[in-house]
Amino acid sequence: MPSAAEATGKNSETEKKNHSRLVEIAKSLLKNKLSVIGLIIIALIVFTAIFSPFITSHGPYEQNLESTELAIGSEGHFLGTDNYGRDMWSRIVHGAVISLLVGLCSVGLGLIGGIILGLLAGYYRKLDGIIMRIVDLLFAFPGILLAMLIIAMLGTSLVNVVIAISIWSIPGCARIVRGSVLSVKKQEYILAMKSIGASDWRILFKHILPNCTAPLIVFGTMRMATAILSTSALSYLGLGAQPPTAEWGAMIAAGQDFMWEAPHLAIIPGIAIMLTVFAFNVVGDGLRDALDPNMDLNN
Repeated sequence: MPSAAEATGKNSETEKKNHSRLVEIAKSLLKNKLSVIGLIIIALIVFTAIFSPFITSHGPYEQNLESTELAIGSEGHFLGTDNYGRDMWSRIVHGAVISLLVGLCSVGLGLIGGIILGLLAGYYRKLDGIIMRIVDLLFAFPGILLAMLIIAMLGTSLVNVVIAISIWSIPGCARIVRGSVLSVKKQEYILAMKSIGASDWRILFKHILPNCTAPLIVFGTMRMATAILSTSALSYLGLGAQPPTAEWGAMIAAGQDFMWEAPHLAIIPGIAIMLTVFAFNVVGDGLRDALDPNMDLNN
């Protein structure tokens, strides 16, 4: 049995290694100019979402029919107003809150489901064939069509959008985790854990899952971009957020009828979507290069 001093020393060494690894990842990420730009954009979006009550002077649903379709730069409404006189800045900020919440919830649920299925498929050969055939079946549907099918069955709402996108996220996550498990479970220390009688759940969650974190971090970051874009697309089609919800895709759908009189009604939320998706994608690319330049997310 190791002494307390030896155990403390080992823990200290592990902490130093983890700290140095984090420093290396941070340095690598900061060397990538696009990733830095993406991080700044994400930080600004998160800041506006958190402090939305303090940085807006109008409610997102507050109507003023005497000030409809005001142009950008109008007094009191620097991003103008929509056809109901609602402040565009307030609605864009509130849309950021919705997009981030839907993205985080859907990606989180997708990761949980994908991790469980991937661990079971990679570790238990008897379950591998069954689980992966189900995953292949889900992959047979284009992602947005699968989400539309799920929403058609469940009904139109943002909650059902979260469910649909999370189900859509499960197959990709499951494949990534399965590939990592298949390679890690052959390692000598895993075989040693089995030989001393460690339970399968202990091996899976304490020793195998931590080795899957790098690809999962990258997958989750880039899936955020997909989730936000998909939420906007579904809301634009009338399958997600319903009027008068201040969601970016729904705002574009409502503003497209006024493209000639007030083009900013559709262009501003479109720019918000573009910048957010761009930011998460470039940060995901930077994380992939920092964590493992040879990482393959198609396993």
